[in-house]
Amino acid sequence: MNQRRIGASFAAALLLSSASLVTLSACKSTAGPSERAVPVKDAAEELKKAAVDDRAIAPLTAGSRIEDEKNTISVFRNAADATVFVTQKARMVVDYYGNTEEVAAGSGSGFVWDKEGHIVTNYHVVADGLGNRGSFTVTFQNQKVYNAKVVGVEPRKDIAVLKIEAPAEALQPVKVPSDFHLEVGQKTIAIGNPFGLDHSLTTGVISALGRQVMGAGNVTIRDMVQTDAAINPGNSGGPLLDSSGQLIGMNTMIFSKSGSSAGIGFAVPVSTIAKIVPQIVKSGKAEQVGIGVALFPSGFERRLGIEGVLIKNVSPNGPAAKAGLRGTKKGNDGEIILGDVITAVDGQKVKDFDDLYNAIDKHSAGEKVDVTVKRGEETLVLKGIDLVVLDL
Repeated sequence: MNQRRIGASFAAALLLSSASLVTLSACKSTAGPSERAVPVKDAAEELKKAAVDDRAIAPLTAGSRIEDEKNTISVFRNAADATVFVTQKARMVVDYYGNTEEVAAGSGSGFVWDKEGHIVTNYHVVADGLGNRGSFTVTFQNQKVYNAKVVGVEPRKDIAVLKIEAPAEALQPVKVPSDFHLEVGQKTIAIGNPFGLDHSLTTGVISALGRQVMGAGNVTIRDMVQTDAAINPGNSGGPLLDSSGQLIGMNTMIFSKSGSSAGIGFAVPVSTIAKIVPQIVKSGKAEQVGIGVALFPSGFERRLGIEGVLIKNVSPNGPAAKAGLRGTKKGNDGEIILGDVITAVDGQKVKDFDDLYNAIDKHSAGEKVDVTVKRGEETLVLKGIDLVVLDL
């Protein structure tokens, strides 16, 4: 009975296999003269023989790895020493007598920026330990641990720079490309410390470009890189690399209902990192350019039913003042006279502070922008307003 069932099952499987082969053969455009039909009985014998022969599989050697595997291994070997484990320690009271000790309060990833010991990570990795609230350590693949201090942060880009005192020969900076052009479909390699498991590697592709995610200060981080490489808690701050081992971005966050990777991860693009990090290294903060105006708190315009950004004050002798922009003021009778409302920069519509920030953030100090404002019922375009570094 069992033999009959096994025989029937095998025959059914064989028929299904034969049907698939026929379908595939039918897709071929031509048939060679040496091709011939194989009887079902003979095919069954061939399958049985193959099943026996395939039980012994030759061990995989380094020489037999496919090119993609070789590439992934090579990138990891070259980049592992540039990837670090960032740990935040907080001082906490541990007993009734008020004694304190430092305990691990959070962790993330990071990467070596230069031979001077600068380490790049996410702002949210270090945020809770800023000021005197905690301290930081950086651990390398060889398990060497260094104390780190925060050089500066840019919350609106989720970027932070740390500094360690380590010999130059112990530091292998990540490779930063000179060309920041990225393509959907490019291979991605993420290295980091998910759930504290240091120097873990995952791979994927660039799934999309130009994504927007909410950052600090009521502004979105734009031009984010989306990848399906598995990114989990602890990966934050680690490098996202391409197939040549060069930086694509910094793993930052995931879209997930469970808290674990769902194949939708986001990275701050290398173009943003390459712009912000040298500024922090140089002066301890990121440069912010503007036209010299003070604004009302975010959401103020919405309460007044205004679309755009209302100017509160204009800095004396600043670019905005020289261009003739007006701020909000009190009239002779004590009534409030609203200032100019910025509605566009270089023709790009401005609905709120987020739009204004990102429209200006594309530029550098010394460049000029055209600003469209609404003044009462009148619309004005003020051309060629200088951008300057703001003293914040």
